[in-house]
Amino acid sequence: MEQSVKKQFEDYIKLIEQKLDEFLPVKYPQEIWESMRYSVLAGGKRLRPMLCLETCKVLSGSYEQAIPTACAIEMLHTQSLIHDDLPCMDNDDYRRGKLTNHKKFSESTAVLAGDALLSFAPQIIIQKTPDSVSKDKVLKVLEEFLISAGAEKLIAGQVVDIDSEGKQIDKETLNFIHENKTGALFKLSVRTGAILGNADEKTINALTMFAEKMGLAFQIMDDILDVTSTLEELGKTPGKDAKEQKVTYISFYGLEESKKQVASLCKAACDILEENNIKSEVLTGVVKSISERVC
Repeated sequence: MEQSVKKQFEDYIKLIEQKLDEFLPVKYPQEIWESMRYSVLAGGKRLRPMLCLETCKVLSGSYEQAIPTACAIEMLHTQSLIHDDLPCMDNDDYRRGKLTNHKKFSESTAVLAGDALLSFAPQIIIQKTPDSVSKDKVLKVLEEFLISAGAEKLIAGQVVDIDSEGKQIDKETLNFIHENKTGALFKLSVRTGAILGNADEKTINALTMFAEKMGLAFQIMDDILDVTSTLEELGKTPGKDAKEQKVTYISFYGLEESKKQVASLCKAACDILEENNIKSEVLTGVVKSISERVC
C-alpha cells in the first residue's frame, strides 16, 4: 500500500476510535457500558466506518456529517460479532486477539451488550448528526440502517448460516449467506455515505455494486484465512469453519480457485469506480487491502 494511502487509513482510524470512545461513555450500571466499550474499542480494521466517511467525502468534499452514522455502523458490526461469538452461535473464545465478550464478562452480559448496541447505535445517528443535514436524509439513513440490521439482511444471513451447518447447500444459498451476513454492512456503509454526500441514484447504485463485489471478496478471503492462518495472525480461532461443518468458498471451489475469485472481484470493484468516475485512493486502497490480506 502506498504511504499516502496508508496515512489516510491511519487518520480515519484515529478519528473513528476517538469518536467511538466519545459516543460510548461509562454510565450506571457500569458493567453493561464497560462490556459495550470492551468490544467496540477492541481495535479492528474499521473498514465499514472508513468506507462511509470516505464515500461521503468523495461526493461532497466533507465527511463530518457522516461521522455519527459511520460510528453507528461500527457499533452494529460489533454487536453482530458479540452475538456471533456466543456459545449458541459460533462459540468462539477469541476475537481480535482478545477474549470474546462472553468470556471477559458473562454470557448474559454479552447478550445484553449486543442488544444495547443495536438500540444505541440509531440514537447516535439521530442525536449526533449535524442539524445541517435534512431530517429527510437522516430518516433515509435510519431506514437503510434498520433494514440492514434486521431480518431481511444481517439476521437473515446469520439464520441461514446456522441452519446450513453440516448440510450440503447449493451455491445460491452460500451466496445468500455471504451477501447478507457480510455484504449487507459493506453496502450499508457506502450507501449511507453516498446519501449523506448528496449522491444521485445512479451513483448510489454504482457504489452498491462496488460494495457487493468488495464484500464478497472480503468474505472469500476470510474463508481462505480460516484455513491458512494461526490464532496469532487471525485474532480469532482458525479452522472453525471445518470444525463446525460450514460450507465455504474453499469447500466449494478449493483454495486456488477461491484466490482467483478474490482477485477477479477486487478488479471488478475497482473497475466500477473507474467507470463511474469515482476517484478515491482510499476506496481503491480498501479493495487492495482485501486482496493483500494475510491476517
